[in-house]
Amino acid sequence: MRILYFIIALLTSTAVMAVERTVVPAPHQVKWHEAELGAVFHYDLHVFDGIRYGQGNNRINPIEDYNIFNPRKLDTDQWVKAAKDAGCRFAILTATHETGFGLWQSDVNPYCLKAVKWRDGKGDVIADFVASCRKYGIEPGIYVGIRWNSLLGIHNFRSEGSGEFAANRQKWYKGLCEKMVEELCSRYGKLFMIWFDGGADDPRGLGPDVEPIVSRLQPECLFYHNVDRADVRWGGSESGTVEYPCWSTFPTPFSHNNKIESQEAHLQLQKHGDKDGRYWVPAMADTPLRGANGRHEWFWEPDDEENLLPLDVLVDKYEKSVGRNATLILGLTPDPDGLIPEGDVKRLHEFSAAVEKRFSTPLARASGKSRTLTMKFKKPEDVNYFMIQENIRGGERILRYRVEAKVNGRWVNVGAGESVGHKRIQPFERVKASALRLIVDEARDLPDIINFSAFNVL
Repeated sequence: MRILYFIIALLTSTAVMAVERTVVPAPHQVKWHEAELGAVFHYDLHVFDGIRYGQGNNRINPIEDYNIFNPRKLDTDQWVKAAKDAGCRFAILTATHETGFGLWQSDVNPYCLKAVKWRDGKGDVIADFVASCRKYGIEPGIYVGIRWNSLLGIHNFRSEGSGEFAANRQKWYKGLCEKMVEELCSRYGKLFMIWFDGGADDPRGLGPDVEPIVSRLQPECLFYHNVDRADVRWGGSESGTVEYPCWSTFPTPFSHNNKIESQEAHLQLQKHGDKDGRYWVPAMADTPLRGANGRHEWFWEPDDEENLLPLDVLVDKYEKSVGRNATLILGLTPDPDGLIPEGDVKRLHEFSAAVEKRFSTPLARASGKSRTLTMKFKKPEDVNYFMIQENIRGGERILRYRVEAKVNGRWVNVGAGESVGHKRIQPFERVKASALRLIVDEARDLPDIINFSAFNVL
C-alpha cells in the first residue's frame, strides 16, 4: 500500500511540475490575443478649447468653463464603425482623463455630464459608446484616469497639501475612485477591459482598492492594472510596435513594479517578457493614429490633419506588433463636433484593406501537433513571408524554430526565431520555392501549430 501511495504522490507531483512549466492564458486573455487589433478613443474637455494640448498644464490647471463640452454632432456609431472598418475587435473609451471630468451620468462624481448644458445635462457618452459597440459587434472597454485630476488637485495619485487635511482628502479621493469604478462596472453590461491610465497604484498606499470591484462585477473583464495584477502589460513604448522576441509570460502577476534591479531592466522585461515566466501577462502595443511628423496626439488637436500615420508605416506597425505576438491598439480622436475626421476614417479603411491584401490569402498552409511541418505548393511560387500561430490555449510551447524553403530541389534557410505565441509574421528575401517547412529545434512541449502559412507580399 505504501508503494501505491508513493506512485500516486510521484505522479501528482509530476503533473504539478508540468503545469508550472507550461503557463497558459485565462479565457479572457485568449480573447485579448484573438482580437489582435483594438481602438482607444480619447475625449475630454480640452478637445473643445481650440488650442494644442499641453499635458503638464492640463494636469495642473482646471478647465475654466466645463460648458465648452458641446459635441453638437456626436455620433458614436460613426466612431465605432470606423474602428470596425479598420479591423478592430474591441474599442475603449476614456470615461475620465486628467481633468477629472466624467463622460457619464455619475451619481458620485458631480464633475460629469450632469453638470453641462449639452443635452440638458442628460447626455451619457459611455452609454452611447457601449450601445454602438454592441450594434457593430465590437467588445466595449472603459479607460479610467485617476492618476491625475486637475480639478481636485490630485497629482500622480497624491492629494496636494500636507497634514490631516491632505490625509483626509486622500482617503476621500480613494473612496470616490472606488465608487466611480463601481458605477462603470455595473451600469453598462459586460465589458472587455477596464484600463486604468498609469495604473491604479497600490491600494495599501495612495491607490484605491479597485481590483476586487472589477473582479466581482466584471469577472471576465481584462484588468489593466495595479501593483498586484495585470492581465496584459505595456510593451515598452507608444510606438505601436514591440521588440522581438516578445513572450507572453512574465515573472510576476503584475507588470509595473519597483522590484527589478533597474529601470532599464524593467523596461526590457516589459518589451520582451520572460520565456520562463510563471504568469501569463501578454503585451500591448499602442500608438495614436495621428503620430506622423513628430506629432503624437491621443486627443484631437487643431491643424493636425496632415499628421496621420502613412499607410506603409501603419502596416509596418501591424507586422511589428500583431506579427510579434502583441495586440495593437490605435488611438483615435473624436473632434469637437463629436465625429472622427473623414481623413482618419479613410486611413483606417485603407489600413484594413492593406492588411487583408497581404495576409488573407496564403499560397499554402499547414497545421498539426509536430516539431516539423511542411507545406507544398502546386507549382513553384514566389514567396517572401511566412506566418506561424500556436494554439495558445496550451501555452507558448515553441522556444526556437527555423523555416526552410525548397528551391531548385534543395532546402535553404529563409528565417529563424524564438517566440511565436498567438502569431508570428516574418518577412524574408523573396525566393521561388516549391515548398516551405517549419522545424522546431527547441520546445517546452509538443508544438501545437494551428497555422503555418506562406505569402507573396508585393
